[in-house]
Amino acid sequence: MNSPQIRIAIVRLSALGDIVNTAVVLQIIHKHYPDALIDWYIEEAFAPILNNHPLLHEVISVPIKRIKKTKSFLLLRETIRNLRSRQTYDHIIDAQGLLKSAIVTSFIQGRVHGFDRNSVREKFATSFYDTTSAIAYEMNVIKRNVLVITEALKITYDENDILDKKPLFVLQSKPECLKGEKNIACVIGASWPSKCYPKEHFLTLCENLPYPCHLIWGSEAEYHDAQWIAANSTNAFIAPKMSLRELVSFIGHCDLTIGNDTGPTHMAWGMNKASITLFGPTNERMIFPTALNIGIKSPSSVNILKINRNDFSIREIDPSIILQKAKELL
Repeated sequence: MNSPQIRIAIVRLSALGDIVNTAVVLQIIHKHYPDALIDWYIEEAFAPILNNHPLLHEVISVPIKRIKKTKSFLLLRETIRNLRSRQTYDHIIDAQGLLKSAIVTSFIQGRVHGFDRNSVREKFATSFYDTTSAIAYEMNVIKRNVLVITEALKITYDENDILDKKPLFVLQSKPECLKGEKNIACVIGASWPSKCYPKEHFLTLCENLPYPCHLIWGSEAEYHDAQWIAANSTNAFIAPKMSLRELVSFIGHCDLTIGNDTGPTHMAWGMNKASITLFGPTNERMIFPTALNIGIKSPSSVNILKINRNDFSIREIDPSIILQKAKELL
């Protein structure tokens, strides 16, 4: 018997790493509902990573940051009108649990499911939901994302659905700058300075790794750090400025990614490629460890409910430990 066609809205607006860590659920949904029509509501800057995804019916860009920046009432009104014009969904799921994502769900037609008050950082968001899931905030983020969606749809999953996933995004052709037998991506930036492994340590890694190291950067400051590393190493190369889709393919064609706890590093897991994620003020809760995807944590303890952004202990991770793990993965 064919499964019924259902309409599902997933609201996960940002950021890149969180989108990567949520996208695995698309394969799980289609396992139970092969004909499901799934729409994903996303901050417009991140929409390109999901555009033309084979498991999505539509990607709806929501320009929240642009509305805040321009303070345009016309843009706000147009956005609300667009949200309200959508067909009614069988299920609307807020997989983010923030006030901004909850407000977006309030303009979409259908019953809304989300995290309960004890499972989110912004508790007022739960007032927009019809039903909720109690999922500990301290739980692994990939499992949290999968649970809130599968519980909303009343379907089951097991860890093999995550471990045996196919690559989460479409892989384009191999970038011309990736040559030779193998290539390594080094993600040198992050959203907070305390999440960044020192450029001096990245230099040590590049100098001692057996294959070309490509420095992934996303800001002017990160580009300057990449220039410094490349100027002092014969084995470090600055990656080109890339769009999100180009970044997916770049990481997807590298044999190993070493980086901070940030979106491009998590992308390697999403594309079933080897990775080493470095943690200081955060911890391994942010990744789904596999034989190919490991985390290395600094000596500090982490309270995930009250992260200390002044914890710079990532500097204490010995490059030799990373090198040993890298050579094993390679």
